[in-house]
Amino acid sequence: MAKKKTIPQYTSVERKGIQYYRTRILDADGKQVSLYATTCEELYEKQLAARRQVQEILFHRQHPTVAEYCEKWLVMQSAKVSAATLKGYASNMRNYIIKPMGDMYMEEVTADDIRLALGPLSKKSEGLYNKVNMLIKCVFYSAERSQLLEDNPCAGISGKGGRPAQKKEALSDQQAAVLLETIKGLPPYLFVMIGLYSGLRREEALALQWDCVFLDVPTPYISVRRAWRAEHNRPVISTVLKTKAARRDIPIPKCLADCLREAKETSTSDYVIADSEGQPLSYSQFKRVWQYIVVRSTKERTYYKYVNGQSIKYTVKPTLGTSQKNNPRIVYTLDFEVTPHQLRHTYITNLLYAGVDPKTVQYLAGHENSKTTMDIYAKVKYNKPEELFYVVNQALHPSDTTDNAAG
Repeated sequence: MAKKKTIPQYTSVERKGIQYYRTRILDADGKQVSLYATTCEELYEKQLAARRQVQEILFHRQHPTVAEYCEKWLVMQSAKVSAATLKGYASNMRNYIIKPMGDMYMEEVTADDIRLALGPLSKKSEGLYNKVNMLIKCVFYSAERSQLLEDNPCAGISGKGGRPAQKKEALSDQQAAVLLETIKGLPPYLFVMIGLYSGLRREEALALQWDCVFLDVPTPYISVRRAWRAEHNRPVISTVLKTKAARRDIPIPKCLADCLREAKETSTSDYVIADSEGQPLSYSQFKRVWQYIVVRSTKERTYYKYVNGQSIKYTVKPTLGTSQKNNPRIVYTLDFEVTPHQLRHTYITNLLYAGVDPKTVQYLAGHENSKTTMDIYAKVKYNKPEELFYVVNQALHPSDTTDNAAG
């Protein structure tokens, strides 16, 4: 025989002429909440349901799933990072952390679960692998600090994986000259000049305004004070730079100063690089500007055409010096690839080749970490074996270099 429920006796109150029964419970935050019902039985059921809800909330606070804690971690990061960075975090978490492990409780996750989640990323780029690996470790170390975990499954997880990216080399003097000659008079010309001869990052160049370009002084220079970013394809200009070191004054050579003077004479915008309405470029506008360079390269292209209802893949390899069939004005003059960052890398490399000391280069490039500059410096230095020969022999066999000098 089923045990009969014992219904408590509740306090009755009158509200707007109607009698209600009332009780109070503590919510998940420890605050008193009043519950009302017209009958004791109804109020009793409400009370039980509310208590179950509170217990469930408290349980999930102490035992969150991976998906729940990832969402919480993103909220905690929102005050520390830009909207664009947060969007990148959220996308990578959704695709590579929540998808394989989201339904698991944080304390259930083992090192093997994390390795399995990272497994598919081993076929993707090293950069993506490192980003996701970093996010996983940040989430679990945060949970450990909040005393939600006794053992952190990230301990011992390797930080290396993915396919190493093919590093872009600096443009040679000849390549830079061909590039500038190819795009002279075209929309990307000014951007390329700024990249090659001042080393500005893309976000710094696209945010550059004329009030930070000083041309009528004995030593013309650019002052970096703003940064560009795109949110939902719309340009956003901020005074918050990538790092503290990004705020700097960069002296510019005569060729860039002359180029900027010429551009300023015809400019009707506050921005050095602007659209037809004088506004900073959106992300899609910048991509269209960069296409002026891409379409003039001999890089292999892939096209898809529908033939008899089927998508057919076509691969075309343009020949250097020939013209595009549909637009004869476009000549394939670039037998090398160029990226916006490559312009900046070329600027830094040329400074180091010219013998500028690494500390000065670090300031001009806006590198917060000297290691970034020194990695480029080491590569530049080690690419000159004839200069290293004397240094190595002097260190290991000083008598050999002495004899050679005497001879």
